[in-house]
Amino acid sequence: MDSTVVAQDRERRFRMLYDDVHDDLLRFVRRRVHPRHAEDVVSEVMFVAWRRLDDVPHELSSARAWLFGVARHTLLNTARRERKQETLPVRLAEGGPVLIDGGHSADLVATRVDIARAWGSLKSVHQEALSLAVFDGLSAPEAAIVLSISPTAFRLRLSRARKSLTKLVESGQGDGPLPDDITYSRSAQ
Repeated sequence: MDSTVVAQDRERRFRMLYDDVHDDLLRFVRRRVHPRHAEDVVSEVMFVAWRRLDDVPHELSSARAWLFGVARHTLLNTARRERKQETLPVRLAEGGPVLIDGGHSADLVATRVDIARAWGSLKSVHQEALSLAVFDGLSAPEAAIVLSISPTAFRLRLSRARKSLTKLVESGQGDGPLPDDITYSRSAQ
C-alpha cells in the first residue's frame, strides 16, 4: 500500500477517534483537575493517541477506556511529582445550580447535599471508582482498563466505595465542603 494512503487512513482513524471521544475525555479530565488545565491534559492524551494509534483499540468503548487510562496516568504522573499519591481526587460538582424553587423536590436537594458533604470525606480511591462508574458511565471492564486493575478488583473497589458513601450519608459524618453549584432559595432556608 502506498505510504500516502497509509498516512491518510491513519489520519482519518485519528480524526474519527478524536471526534468520538474528545468531549467525554474532557469531562473525565475536568473532574480531576482545575478546568483551566483540562484542555492541556486532553491535548497531551491525544498526542499519545496519535503516537500510539496502533495500540488504541478499534472498538469505541474500549478506545474510550484506553484514553481515559492514558489521561489518568498523565494526571498521576503530574500528581506524583507534586505529592506522591496513587489516586486522584474527583470533584463532585459539574453542571448548573440546583434550586429548590427551580422545580426540584426538597428531598432531592437534601439528598444531593448529603452526598456532596459525604463526598469530601470519601477516600480519593473511592471517589475515583464511583466517578468512573457513575459520572463516566464505564463498565467494570472499561474502568479496570483505566485503573490498570482487573474487572473483579474494580467491582470490589466500587462495592467498597458505595458502602463507604452510604455509611457517610446515613451517619451524617460527611464534612466535606459543598460544591459551588448547590444553592438554595430563601424560601427553603
